[in-house]
Amino acid sequence: MANVETSLKETMASIEGSVGAALVDYTSGMALGTIGGGKDLDLSVAAAGNTDVIRAKVRTMEHLGLKDEIEDVLITLGGQYHLIRLISGRGGNGLFLYLVLDKRNANLAMARHQLKRVEAELEV
Repeated sequence: MANVETSLKETMASIEGSVGAALVDYTSGMALGTIGGGKDLDLSVAAAGNTDVIRAKVRTMEHLGLKDEIEDVLITLGGQYHLIRLISGRGGNGLFLYLVLDKRNANLAMARHQLKRVEAELEV
């Protein structure tokens, strides 16, 4: 089991093309931890904004009567991938991992696989 800081460091180190990562509480919109980012990527602002994305998707699933769970949400930009992975189990309800990747250097399939592994080892 890894704590938040260790998990975010592992995310950046193990996922090629990583620009920034955060663990976010989507009930409050607050980032519980961040790593990376920079002047062109404010992870706190991104965390709050992506909270609205998750809330909207959860609400839509409820309206549709879908009984399934969201694994991840992918937002594709011209130069970046934004990957949101909801945390399941062990008290992770209401949390998601947020990862920003540079499209030129990232392998999306491997990033999803690695982020799932980081989630499994995360102790919240």
